[in-house]
Amino acid sequence: MDESCVIPVVKSPHEYQAYRISPDATNRLAIVFDPATVNLSITYCIEIFDVDGKTPPNRHLFAVETFFVLKGEGIAICDGKEVVIRSGDTLLVPPTGVHEIRNTGSERLYTITVMMPNENFAELIRSGVPVKLDAEDLAVLRRDLVQNSV
Repeated sequence: MDESCVIPVVKSPHEYQAYRISPDATNRLAIVFDPATVNLSITYCIEIFDVDGKTPPNRHLFAVETFFVLKGEGIAICDGKEVVIRSGDTLLVPPTGVHEIRNTGSERLYTITVMMPNENFAELIRSGVPVKLDAEDLAVLRRDLVQNSV
């Protein structure tokens, strides 16, 4: 039996650093885990889309990207196919799929976004403009909010 022990990494929302990839971006990405913090080729973040916010069309050569919708609603487009996404939905975008996410709701859209392998995603995010999570963001992400609603 393998006796090795891996110590888990635990972070809370107040520890997340958020970025806008460009100053005019209408979405923010709060890095939770990335290669710099967990020594794995994965980027795990909370993606927050302002009302009418969207990602630019993009694609990844090798990485699979997944989105789990925490709150809100929108449209996911991949290779020209559109699907409605809302709280509780999960979307998987395969490598080379040209995709974008659009917030079509009247409130912010929140997703857990995971890219594996990293394919320089974390580095792209960190090269952007640092921003703070606001009270609305923290209310969506706080553990006690989830525990109190159960």
